[in-house]
Amino acid sequence: MATRRTLTGLVFGCALLMISASHPDMRRIVIHNPTDQERHELVSIPYERWEEAFGADSLFKVAYASSGEEVPYQREKKGMQQTQNILLQVAVPASGSVALTVKKSVPAAVPARTYARYVPERFDDFAWENDRVAFRMYGKGLEGRPDDAHGLDIWSKRTSRLVVDKWYAAGDYHRDHGEGLDYYSVGMTLGAGDIAPFADDTVVFSKHYRTYEILDNGPLRTTFRLSYDPWQVGGRMVSVVKQFTLDAGSQLNRVEVTYSFDEDGKLPIVIGIARRNNNGGLLLQEGQQGIFGYWEPEIGDHGITGVGAVVGGKHFSGFGELSNQYLAFTEVSSGEPFTYYVGGAWNKAGKYTSADAWFDYLRTFKERVSAPLVVELN
Repeated sequence: MATRRTLTGLVFGCALLMISASHPDMRRIVIHNPTDQERHELVSIPYERWEEAFGADSLFKVAYASSGEEVPYQREKKGMQQTQNILLQVAVPASGSVALTVKKSVPAAVPARTYARYVPERFDDFAWENDRVAFRMYGKGLEGRPDDAHGLDIWSKRTSRLVVDKWYAAGDYHRDHGEGLDYYSVGMTLGAGDIAPFADDTVVFSKHYRTYEILDNGPLRTTFRLSYDPWQVGGRMVSVVKQFTLDAGSQLNRVEVTYSFDEDGKLPIVIGIARRNNNGGLLLQEGQQGIFGYWEPEIGDHGITGVGAVVGGKHFSGFGELSNQYLAFTEVSSGEPFTYYVGGAWNKAGKYTSADAWFDYLRTFKERVSAPLVVELN
């Protein structure tokens, strides 16, 4: 194995030298994959590094050095006027590397693969999606209604097209017309992996979000922030801000949650997943690895939804359950962001059609979070 890797590295290095000799005007990016799984994802390059290596040209084209195939990219602004990062959508072989070239040229248009918006016409929903799955959080207009619900809702898609606007306009998204549907039942739970404080042996829900801010809205990454009014948790007042990031091609959101409270100490919190009434389905609870998953029982003829949550550098302190939801426990400090990844999959979309396949995705996702792609600029 060591000999094969050495030879591979020599071949790759020779290829780079040949490319450099034939195209001395081109600059390069080399991306290394430290894991033994093939990777298809976004890499982020701070714009300061980008400018130092390639200049501040407003138009440039990125391509694979070996094939010339163009690499889609996005300027990530994070709610600011100036570019903060360059996001590249790359494919990198297992335990391998790819070289990219950068040159002054007009790039191909990148079709939108992520999208988010405030939905005032539907009780202040906030909805977002990528080419795999869609989600929503409920707004102020739903409070007090008989159909009020609390957690993260997930919409089941079997198309790579963006559907949020179309489904809301049609108003018939609880039936599958060939692209998917919303059949997931949230109710008075945390739904498909929302987060909340835990006190007196119960989940302490806040009101629905009060304000939103969209920081980036595609084409490859969408990021937005939801803010909530303070509420009473045990003997202290607590407030929270949740920042969601969804990348093209991912089943999971990155969620950065920041709780604020006056008292010292830790705030116990839970990530919750709605539990189906027939107690069917399969659970994945790997606390030390920070992985929590649920493969639901089949719901009528709608199919099966898998839901999951992954914690980055931390682990879960334990698991529990209430009559209507499964829980993963952890704790946070005031003002310190807590990051986790959450989302789901639908068996009728065809990518993850069994509990084993879904749980394996969660495990490999955790491996990617723990061992990010390594970027070199030449």
